[in-house]
Amino acid sequence: MTRLLRALVAGTALLTMAACETASPVAEPPPAAPAPPPVRPETAALYAAQDDGDLTVPAIPQNLLTEDKARQVVDYWTDEPVGTIIVDPHAKRLYHVQPGNKAMRYTVGVGAAGYGFTGEAHTPYQRDWPRWTPTDSMLAENPERYGPSSGGVEGGLSNPMGARALYIHNSGGDTFYRIHGTPDPKSIGTASSAGCIRLFNQDIIHLAENTRSMSKVVVLTQAQSGQGTTPPRAQRPITSGGPA
Repeated sequence: MTRLLRALVAGTALLTMAACETASPVAEPPPAAPAPPPVRPETAALYAAQDDGDLTVPAIPQNLLTEDKARQVVDYWTDEPVGTIIVDPHAKRLYHVQPGNKAMRYTVGVGAAGYGFTGEAHTPYQRDWPRWTPTDSMLAENPERYGPSSGGVEGGLSNPMGARALYIHNSGGDTFYRIHGTPDPKSIGTASSAGCIRLFNQDIIHLAENTRSMSKVVVLTQAQSGQGTTPPRAQRPITSGGPA
């Protein structure tokens, strides 16, 4: 084989090898989670910074707000009297019954204690910027975290009870169940390890302003979750059976 022929063969082989090679795949970054749709200006205004006595409640960050999470009047069917507070902890909702099959709906965060009581009760009083004291079980389970607060924490922007608290009693007295605000707005709509039923501070202020002393409170069980959100006719069980 001549030198020229050998060169041509070698060149052809190199081209063939190059044609068989493929570029190494480049790993693409995972797609970013879609940002929540922006809320309407009217909704954002409900959760703007708010003066409350000597304190200013911070605005809720826009990335924590959605139209579904914001307080709003919704259809709601119940035989409970107007003014009743109905807590659905398993759906992360609280309903304040209005006339005409309506309710003001709030989104809530639920702590472990929020599942510890069900049934009927009432709220004899409420407190603005309440003092908070960790329970004995909290101190026993996490002394490093709660020990420094064992003597109680005065009300304020960092207090776990937030801007308001509704205290829930029944025939046996204080149930130690609370509906309250929170300094942690990202917890709204979620489950948490501590606390009862928490709302955005702007929402608990709104609820407290519209709740009279001794208002009825109903806390639904898991089996009752969703009750009231569909018309009574739609809630009736459908029975099957052929003609007689």
